Amino acid sequence: MDGFRDVADRIEVAALAGEFTDAGTMRDYDRFVALFTSDGVWRIPHVGIGFTGRAEIRAGIERLQGLWDYFVQTVHPGTVRIEGDTATGRAYTAEFGRMRDGAAHLNYAIYHDRYRRTADGWRFAARVYEVRYVDTTPLPGGPPGTEKAISLKDGL
Repeated sequence: MDGFRDVADRIEVAALAGEFTDAGTMRDYDRFVALFTSDGVWRIPHVGIGFTGRAEIRAGIERLQGLWDYFVQTVHPGTVRIEGDTATGRAYTAEFGRMRDGAAHLNYAIYHDRYRRTADGWRFAARVYEVRYVDTTPLPGGPPGTEKAISLKDGL
């Protein structure tokens, strides 16, 4: 039975990164904050941002997402190490978009995570975002319906 529990824990913990990315990208703030423990921490040190607790995290994600005209983040599996009711891990991300002020942004980063098992399942106890590459060159494309968007008809 321990082997099954270990596999189930690993899958549940690894799934948190995908849920985080989906909830943030889709602006589902209730689901986003529910992924953290009640005393969870989310930090983005390179821009001096940090939030502690679900209320701060909720206000923070709403404020940050409000700065974007459009935003897409993708997540790639990293590592998970489970030790009883706690775990550590990493997830690799890429994100791009355009800010409401017209600035473009592309980065590649690593989330350094700590997890805790709760009555509601595994949750983030802490997420720290380490940017490894950033590019603010204007993006060549744009969302569908903009003058920069590529028409699929042109290629067919």
